Amino acid sequence: MIRKTLQLLVLLLLLCQAHAYAQGTKVSGKITDNRNEPLIGVSVVVSGTTQGATTDVDGNYTVTAPDGASLVFSYIGYISQTVPVNGRSSINVILVNDTKQLGEVVVTALGIKKDERKLGYAVTTVDGEKLNVARETNVANSLQGRVAGLNVGGTSGGPGSSARLNIRGVTSFSGASQPLIVINGVPMDNSVRGSSGEWGGADLGDGISNINPDDIESMTVLKGSTASALYGARAANGVIQIVTKSGNRGKTTIEYNTNLQFTRAVDDTDFQTVYGQGSQGVRPADRAAAINSGNTAWGERLDGQPVIGIDGQEHAYSLQKNNIRDFYRTAPAWTNTLAVSGGGEKGTYRLSVSNLDSKSILRNSGLDRRTVNFNTQYDLTKKLSFNLTANYIDQKDNNRPQLSDAPLNANNIIFLAPNINQATLRPGYDPNNNGLETAWNNDSYASNPWFVVNQFKNDLSRKRLISALSARYAFTDYLFLQGRVGYDYSSDRRFNVAPYGTLYSANGEGNLENLTLGSRLELNTDALLSFSKDLNQDISVSASVGTNFRRNNFEATRLFGGQFIVPYLYSPSNLRTPSQEYQYNLLETFSAYYTADVTYKYLTLSTTGRYDQFSTLPRNDRSIFTPSVAASFIFSDLLQSSVLSYGKLRASYAETSGEPAQPYQTGFYYNINRSINGVPRASFDSRQPNANLKPYSLNEYEVGTELKFFQNRIGLDVAYFRRKTDGEIVGASLSPATGFNSRSVNLGSTLNRGVEAALTVTPVKTGAFTWTSSFNITKLKNEVLDIDNAANNPLQTGTYRPGANGGANIAIVKGLPIAQIRAYDYLRDANGNVVIGTDGIPMRGELKTMGSGIANLFGGWNNDFNYHNFSMSFLIDYKFNNKVLSATEYYSYTRGLNKATLEGRETGIVAEGVKMNSDGDITNEANDIVVPAYVYYPRLINNVDALAVLDGSFIKFRQLTLGYTLNQAVLAKTPFQAVTLSLVGRNLFTIMKRTDNIDPENTISPLVAYAGVEGGSLPFARTYGFTLNVKFK
Repeated sequence: MIRKTLQLLVLLLLLCQAHAYAQGTKVSGKITDNRNEPLIGVSVVVSGTTQGATTDVDGNYTVTAPDGASLVFSYIGYISQTVPVNGRSSINVILVNDTKQLGEVVVTALGIKKDERKLGYAVTTVDGEKLNVARETNVANSLQGRVAGLNVGGTSGGPGSSARLNIRGVTSFSGASQPLIVINGVPMDNSVRGSSGEWGGADLGDGISNINPDDIESMTVLKGSTASALYGARAANGVIQIVTKSGNRGKTTIEYNTNLQFTRAVDDTDFQTVYGQGSQGVRPADRAAAINSGNTAWGERLDGQPVIGIDGQEHAYSLQKNNIRDFYRTAPAWTNTLAVSGGGEKGTYRLSVSNLDSKSILRNSGLDRRTVNFNTQYDLTKKLSFNLTANYIDQKDNNRPQLSDAPLNANNIIFLAPNINQATLRPGYDPNNNGLETAWNNDSYASNPWFVVNQFKNDLSRKRLISALSARYAFTDYLFLQGRVGYDYSSDRRFNVAPYGTLYSANGEGNLENLTLGSRLELNTDALLSFSKDLNQDISVSASVGTNFRRNNFEATRLFGGQFIVPYLYSPSNLRTPSQEYQYNLLETFSAYYTADVTYKYLTLSTTGRYDQFSTLPRNDRSIFTPSVAASFIFSDLLQSSVLSYGKLRASYAETSGEPAQPYQTGFYYNINRSINGVPRASFDSRQPNANLKPYSLNEYEVGTELKFFQNRIGLDVAYFRRKTDGEIVGASLSPATGFNSRSVNLGSTLNRGVEAALTVTPVKTGAFTWTSSFNITKLKNEVLDIDNAANNPLQTGTYRPGANGGANIAIVKGLPIAQIRAYDYLRDANGNVVIGTDGIPMRGELKTMGSGIANLFGGWNNDFNYHNFSMSFLIDYKFNNKVLSATEYYSYTRGLNKATLEGRETGIVAEGVKMNSDGDITNEANDIVVPAYVYYPRLINNVDALAVLDGSFIKFRQLTLGYTLNQAVLAKTPFQAVTLSLVGRNLFTIMKRTDNIDPENTISPLVAYAGVEGGSLPFARTYGFTLNVKFK
């Protein structure tokens, strides 16, 4: 009886409670973040009960609450809110990020997402919006000045040129120096497809230059060896992770982005404008004399009198201005991207199509790039999901400019004598003489710039597919298995012709310089088993194990030859002397790895390990194991401070390696050489194989701290690192009696140390106005510890053409930073006096190191302002303590263009110093030999080429943007959800530089071997334009 009574009472209570709720208020609303993006899966619970709901794909919810109740809104990574109902039927809530509960989620190695608070190493993420408002054709250049520890350089080779990326200095002088580029967790091939050296060449771009900035969600720089250790040897120089945009669950979104920019050449030359064309102090007397002196200014003082020009006509012997401005054009670059994205409960998708039409400032040159990007994620079941990303690129480059001292380099226009107007060189060829190039100087290899513009062909077409397919099976909410295949295939066709009529070609019949058909494949297959679970409120554990197989192969067939039989028929079958080459490289790596993290409250310990086996090394010693450990300690969780919002200490140590830069160093093989009259030739390589070759090893430790003050208004991130490389693979010289010139051995060693810091401040933050300022700085010390463990003679890596004959060069020097510029200084006696030869010219002294071509102090200052719907940003970046080996400076001396050559034009030069007699003895007699200026300065710069080594330091106003977003009220009756218009500018002006006639960034190559070498590049250029972003409802 009592039992039945109790059951009845319970039933009555439940009915009363149900009745109470039935009498409650039905509340609905939408939950968003501070960017007005809907939050999916937010928990909405009636306070004090278990009744509630979760938000749908649009952030909407509906719940019934009794009178006087409150709703609790909670979501991982956001501050929970409790809101009284107070009889309302609609409650919309904006949740704010909780930096103490969960840090920013960052993409780490292998695409694994981790809480930034738990990382024991330094990473920096740059939002994609900062990269595509004022954009570069090569998106890597947009990182310049934005990331502490990242040094961005490159070449002035036209649209899509390569970028030189160095994270925390140059790791190795014998291997590759570029970081690994990873897209959506899968490595991509970032090879430089072609670059120039001392004898010329063209920059054909790198792998990352193919990526459309509009498709990038973010770029994350993994700086230390611990951060990149899971990628093994190819990540010895760090990693840059690219995450592409994806769709969101909800209704379909259509977005259109257009960017139109105009680029103009900047004339950095500051040449003399007093003396004109001529030789030996005399102006040209006839056309032949004019042609022989078109690029020299050893003539008379300009007086405006008539003189015969290179075209045989009379022209005023007076200053001609704006040659550089008029020869180069204002070049438009127009990008259009249309994207459609969306998703439902089962998955998401995003599809974009884009076209870039970018003209070069050099006429008849530019690129056209068409891109299709697709990204989809689909949940086949609650446990099984698939993800597919695909990026197809179809790019055509028209007439890639020749750089350095290459023939057919149009940039020789800067060496026109002051009285010659560039228009007199047009059209550059004689249509009445079978199109023969019009000469303008006495060097047939210094081609007529207008002939190059109108006749030259250096085309490149590339079709490329970068894709990844992954499948993930979730056994539980904390354990999953993932398989992934990454496929990066490109097919290139290069067509380079010295046109019919080219003066330096035999009989002016031209050459087929290069017809290359090549393909490259980067294939990666991965399997990953991952576990992540909170064991209790204080302890969480995550661990992963996996394997990787990588295959990279390159294959190319090259056709070339001299003299076209039928004029202007540029076909291999039309050559008098055709030749052919074939190249094939194959590299395979098998790897296994693990990673594990254990977190106890505010302390996280992490470890990784990777086993790599290389096909390019001997079978008996081709593997290496590379471990790492890291720790992070959130000490601010122990404090209750109104000043310190967040504080973390971190430390890490890693041992890793770098794979050999070239295959086929351990066994005999043939070089397939140029055929002669159709007869193929081959030879043994001149390098002796080494069956005991090993991968070079690298160890690095890093300590750092992250601090945030006053509710995150001030943030500081500082790191110190030390990285040492041992066993670098270098070529040791051998006696010719062995039949070889060198042998690859593990002997080299380098050391990198440095400090990097990033300070972020929000000085003003009101309801309408926000100003955020960030400043970063990096100071490096790089040192070559050992070269060959023997004589340690400097190892020359590059030069420019005058230096190729025994002059200035780039070299690896023991005890000094990598990429040392060496040049000959003045010969001096014991008292420091300059020694003058019997010809009256200062004599050549010792070959001295002048400094590295790579800056050891660099950084940037970025500012963002927002006021209501207006936005503005600017970026200033800087580099210090790097040298430039300038071919422009060298030639300006030999050709009488440098202002320094004004001295002694009328009277001759008596160099200050002491004489050396004919017996080679230095005397104490003061020099009194008078030398004509046109003799003195060319010989001086050839003897003392240290005069061509300049200080490459600079500070630049790199970028400015001004934007406005239309009010929602204006768009209410339109099909547009959001419209933003931005005015943009890049490379606007140089605040400070120490080079008079060049821009210090105008180097010829992205390779470290040529770091700091300048000459024959396109001029520095400014860019102005606008970006329009439209989102449809």
